[in-house]
Amino acid sequence: MVALHHNSPLRYKQGKNLNLDDKRDHVIQVRKPEAFGLPKPNLSTSYFFTTEDYFFAYPNNYNYYVSHYRDTFQHGGVSLEEMIIPFVVLKPKS
Repeated sequence: MVALHHNSPLRYKQGKNLNLDDKRDHVIQVRKPEAFGLPKPNLSTSYFFTTEDYFFAYPNNYNYYVSHYRDTFQHGGVSLEEMIIPFVVLKPKS
């Protein structure tokens, strides 16, 4: 869990002048959204994405968020399970 002050999605944050209380390895910071094909509505827009099974929790309700969302599947982060799309190539018999 990571503490962050801003908008409400659990697995990603987008906004102007975002800052983390606690910088860790399981947060991907995108300070130049245009380099990743993400929208940039303002000059100071940035994005934070969590990885693996981490999520953002507000410091003022930290225990509530942790007890409510720990060990649940949350959309919007960057984890291997959420990024891999299985596929198969089939060839007809000759």
